[in-house]
Amino acid sequence: MNKEKKNILSNGAVQTLLASLFCIVLGLVVGYVVLLAINPAGAGRAITAILQNFLYFPRPEVALEYFGSTLAKTAPLLMCTLSVLFAYKVGLFNIGASGQYSVGAGFALYFGIHYNAPWWVCLILAMLGGAALGAIAGALKAYLNVNEVIACIMLNWISLYAVNTVLTEVKESGTTYTLPLRTNNPNALIPHLGLQHLFADNRYVTIAIPLAVIFAILVWVVLDKTKLGYELKATGLSINAAKYAGMREKKNIILTMAISGALAGLGAGFLYLCGIEQWSCAQTAVPNMGFNGIAAAFLGGIHPIGVIFSSFFIQHITSGGAYVDKMVYCSQISDLIAAIIIYFCGFVLFFKHVMRSRIQKSEDKKKNVAAKKGGE
Repeated sequence: MNKEKKNILSNGAVQTLLASLFCIVLGLVVGYVVLLAINPAGAGRAITAILQNFLYFPRPEVALEYFGSTLAKTAPLLMCTLSVLFAYKVGLFNIGASGQYSVGAGFALYFGIHYNAPWWVCLILAMLGGAALGAIAGALKAYLNVNEVIACIMLNWISLYAVNTVLTEVKESGTTYTLPLRTNNPNALIPHLGLQHLFADNRYVTIAIPLAVIFAILVWVVLDKTKLGYELKATGLSINAAKYAGMREKKNIILTMAISGALAGLGAGFLYLCGIEQWSCAQTAVPNMGFNGIAAAFLGGIHPIGVIFSSFFIQHITSGGAYVDKMVYCSQISDLIAAIIIYFCGFVLFFKHVMRSRIQKSEDKKKNVAAKKGGE
């Protein structure tokens, strides 16, 4: 019995799951305390609304429709999460997913509206735009030894304002938002292939959702089952060792950041080409998708399959924040609570390390005791 329990707790997947659940609970507790401090009377209803999200609606068909909207926003978040994960697995930290996401949105919307390009062309261009920005950060790292974090942060803001400037050519005359694809170029919208009927005819449910899951599986295969993945990870572990082994370490760094950027750019295409949102040319902050992808990557244990579920959870609580009673709390409170929960989700690897250390110490202690008894 004890041996079976020991084996279960020593399993890496179980440790990741327990650490993730602990971070989620800790984030919810701290968020609830904040709600209590602001207004104790509505704290219980507020935290419940965040957790319920689409279940907030009593009618099943309405709840199903909003569930589809949550999935539609989960697909781009999953792509940004895979972007962060891919670079992290190769020893790089891609904090520029938001910038790459912005460039992907710019390419997809500009060519979709200005040139009436079909959806699949817009998606390819979104990938290429994100890949180009990621490759720039990779080249700066490979040839000039510029830390990728610094390069990505700078490129985030450059790309945001560049996209804002370009998309002003395809925005509505009376607002800051880009022209809607549904009325200007329906061919740029990602097809449904009947999936919308599963979610009360929600028109935002497209093939982007299953495509995002397929990409997660592809990332897992590339990283763990291919020669390319082995070389990329070897380069991340030790550039000098990879160079000594005959690998093209500079090319691998650039390729890693390019692939990472392409995933983030594709995520933007998934969101804006389903028609659920329009880009605001007046926004002064980079999209949260890239930063939420960091939390989702760690919450999922830095595993391509695990992040499918963590991305859904992050989007679930983010969307659920919209149902907090604005008559009791200010409009920013939902974002604050979601941010607190997301923040604690970033500590999964830390708690997993603590758990592993404690289990190892316990096992070593038992071995020492057994060795002493055997010596006697």
